[in-house]
Amino acid sequence: MSDRSSGLLDPVESPGSRRCPEARIPRSWVPPSGEEPNLLHLGWVSRLLRSRFYPGVFQGVGVAVFAVVMFTTLAGPTAFDENVGATIVWILWWPLLPILFFLFARLWCGVCPFPVIGEWFQKLTGLSLPVPIWLRKYGIWIIDAIFLAITWADHVFGIVASPRGTGYLLLAVLGGIIVTSLFLERRAFCAHLCFLGGLAGNYSMASPLALRANRENCKARCKESWCAEGSEHAPGCPMFIRPRTIDSNRDCNLCANCIKSCPRGSIRLELRKPTAEFWATRKPRLEVASLAIVLVGVVLVQNLTMLGIYDTILGWTSSVTASASTSVNFSLVFLVAMAAPVALLLATSWVSARLGGGSVRRNFTRFGYALIPLDLAGHIAHNLLHLLGEGLAVPKAVVTQLGRTWTGGTALLSTATIQVLQYAVLGAGVVATVYAAYRIARSGGARTNVRALVPQLAMIAVLVAANVYLFSQPMAHRA
Repeated sequence: MSDRSSGLLDPVESPGSRRCPEARIPRSWVPPSGEEPNLLHLGWVSRLLRSRFYPGVFQGVGVAVFAVVMFTTLAGPTAFDENVGATIVWILWWPLLPILFFLFARLWCGVCPFPVIGEWFQKLTGLSLPVPIWLRKYGIWIIDAIFLAITWADHVFGIVASPRGTGYLLLAVLGGIIVTSLFLERRAFCAHLCFLGGLAGNYSMASPLALRANRENCKARCKESWCAEGSEHAPGCPMFIRPRTIDSNRDCNLCANCIKSCPRGSIRLELRKPTAEFWATRKPRLEVASLAIVLVGVVLVQNLTMLGIYDTILGWTSSVTASASTSVNFSLVFLVAMAAPVALLLATSWVSARLGGGSVRRNFTRFGYALIPLDLAGHIAHNLLHLLGEGLAVPKAVVTQLGRTWTGGTALLSTATIQVLQYAVLGAGVVATVYAAYRIARSGGARTNVRALVPQLAMIAVLVAANVYLFSQPMAHRA
């Protein structure tokens, strides 16, 4: 990534002034040769992100929609397809999330209504205590565990199928945000506890959109760190980031606080090659790779439970557990679905270590990153069935609650068309994963590192075959 000047001009500033001046808005976009395009050189983008109405207007709309969702899920009809809130959450919002994470990185986190409510309560106490060291260190592991627990609980207790269950889940998240905000500083819940944080962090790494800083410019011209600490133009970074050190999309929620506060022209909103971050990451993290491989299992089990053969599998499982309990048998299926991909990556990482050197842990971590595009593609492809096959469920629920009859279906596209789109998305994810694995294998510069790629390609082929089989089977709808 280039560290050239971004082309923004500084306003006049008196010597020794501690007041943060206001940066000029560029009038045109002329990307320097050899540098990633900077969207902040587009006047309308810069004006939007520097506006005092961003992201507040979007957050206000989100709070209003959230209020409707909460009221209808907790007090509306108990039938899923008649409940406006439940259909908004599971037919529109949830299927759109992975698409939004890919297109706009963690922009959703910047306009999410939940932390806005938390900030209201935060002002009541004014404690803003530092985040405990243990939470900063192990937060992502906690996030991973919470995400898996909610996925398991959904199938055992039917959270998605129940409007009340959906409402209680949202209340639990809101309660967690409020309690955290009452005691800890900034958006501690979003950074270290939100169950969507891990998912958002992994998927946003594939995005072509990335907020970065011109490090040389920061080092040479800035001593105040307004971008991280805040200024009269905007508060400090709510996610505890110093833009000059950022090298990943994992934590930035594109709230634009740093853009508003930086008068040096150092902040860049770049367009880059999608998925480039997976092989460019200097210090891959084990917890990120672990979530990536576990998400392979999550997508598989989500597909499996919507197929006709699921009952047959539960029958086989009951012969092992000697139990007729669906919850017990699903729990075993869930554990196997989570553990099998992990075991597969461990095995291929061991073989890669023998062929190309490096430790098993290092290969597990590096090549785990390569699986994120496959996770993302599988998640999007699965949710296309709900988004495009049931997309009209929301207006249907509105009409039903108004006491009228909905006579049409809920599909936006035919099943055959949706299946073609699913395979296209999955194919793109496969290509991205294979290429990422290839670039990761080559990153060491030695020929033996390329040899380490062979077992990883075999693993990817197994995972792709499993996904293709599942997507080829008829799936049940939610509404």
